[in-house]
Amino acid sequence: MQKLSRSIAAVAISCSVVSAASWLTFGGDAQRSGWAREETTITKENVKDLQLDWKLKLDNEPKELNGLTAPVVINPVYTNHGSFEYVIVGGSSDNLYTIDADTGKLAWSKHFTNEAPRPVSSTPEGDYFCPDALNDTPVIGTGKPGPTAYVISIDGKLHALNVINGEDRFPPAQFVPAYSKNWSLNLAGDVVYTTISQNCHRLKNGVAAMDLKNPDKTASFFQADSYGGGVWGRGGAAIGSTGVVYAETGDGPVDLDSGKYADTVVALSGKELKLLDYYLPENANYLTRKDLDMGNTTPIVFPYKGRELVVGSGKEGTLFLLDAKALGGETHRKPLFQARYLNEENDIAGRGVWGAFATWEDPKGTRWIYAPAWGPMHSKAQTFPITNGPTPNGSLMAFKVEDKDGQPVLTPAWVSRDMAVPEPPVVANGVVFAISSGEFTRQIKENGQQYTTKERIAASTGNATLYAFDAETGKELFSSGKIIPSITHFGGIAVNDGRVFLTTHDSTVYAFGLKGE
Repeated sequence: MQKLSRSIAAVAISCSVVSAASWLTFGGDAQRSGWAREETTITKENVKDLQLDWKLKLDNEPKELNGLTAPVVINPVYTNHGSFEYVIVGGSSDNLYTIDADTGKLAWSKHFTNEAPRPVSSTPEGDYFCPDALNDTPVIGTGKPGPTAYVISIDGKLHALNVINGEDRFPPAQFVPAYSKNWSLNLAGDVVYTTISQNCHRLKNGVAAMDLKNPDKTASFFQADSYGGGVWGRGGAAIGSTGVVYAETGDGPVDLDSGKYADTVVALSGKELKLLDYYLPENANYLTRKDLDMGNTTPIVFPYKGRELVVGSGKEGTLFLLDAKALGGETHRKPLFQARYLNEENDIAGRGVWGAFATWEDPKGTRWIYAPAWGPMHSKAQTFPITNGPTPNGSLMAFKVEDKDGQPVLTPAWVSRDMAVPEPPVVANGVVFAISSGEFTRQIKENGQQYTTKERIAASTGNATLYAFDAETGKELFSSGKIIPSITHFGGIAVNDGRVFLTTHDSTVYAFGLKGE
């Protein structure tokens, strides 16, 4: 049974939605580009004038390190009360919230009642790896029968909710196992995707897909190996222009003859999730042995001079550039380009590249890639022409995609100021936004015991801070300072119609905008 509350009892007159000025999914699009293409209100010149428009504390109870998902935005939504811009976030305690972006007031909310029994397993309660929480960033569909928010509840069911009033478009359908740890939903055509990680309750990891047009609502599944191979990049899976699904898998056995693809970039068919191609790093077994897996990062897909490219990374801090049509060449092991920039210590927590990337093409036709760097730069990393001070805690790294000897490469461009555990960036109109999360990332104490959630929160390095940087130089253009008191954990940003939206661990949604807009 589900409970629905709404302060706007809106009934649709028209369900038509113009999605050009929306942020419908994590990273803004199916390719996870992180590029707000239609943004024109915010500029390099006026971004310094950003201010807090509103904040809204929601009634969601955080579960371990989980609070709210990254926000998604749809504009306009037409109701019999007028046209609205809505911000939608998921809550860890099985909630979904829809907020009026102009007023910061709740339009409607929905709590999902979980009747699935908790599996009997070795997964302990009170564990931040497996918090038994709603963890997937929702995705918004704009086709028939109208604007729809899709989200997976804790019991593993996919909900399709009318964005206008929160009512079910169809009965909740079992998508993934109950209590599995699912990541950001993606949507291509009529197929919705998610990824699973951490083997919570001994459940399988991998990539899942559901064809919404199938009346039986059965799901397809790709499993990287029998144990491990978790796919826990913040953005879930990325989808290329041809409908191919790309994901990075985590630690586990590597045995291609028996279909075990741990620490691998996989390319899967759209609906059936059949393995089409893969890239296996030469040191994949080493990555697994040292717990430097790649499953913590979502790859990014983008066009470049008539071809489609993929960039990925992981805890090791090595960035690799791949041809989407032949991920590792004939041997499956040779990228177009790779270089290591981080994690000289081979540390498993708080080092390397985590989360997701961003990309854009500037007015001069230069293609840029932005990567969140955790920890200091590797002493033997390629030199960046522009730096903005020491970065002992982390930074944002910027690269240009250029041609060298007939092949595209990543050319270092700039490194931002110091940031404490940066979240995935977003680029809009020549401005790059990123959050310094303030989170304490250590997992194991000196005595070998695991930190508890309370201990990690108490040891936080500060507060979440929203930064804006010049996309071509990395110069700091804006900082939210101490406006946000809480931290973020595995969060994200949405930029839409001159506003920047983010969420924090204490279940608060923030909206920053320009005065008078």
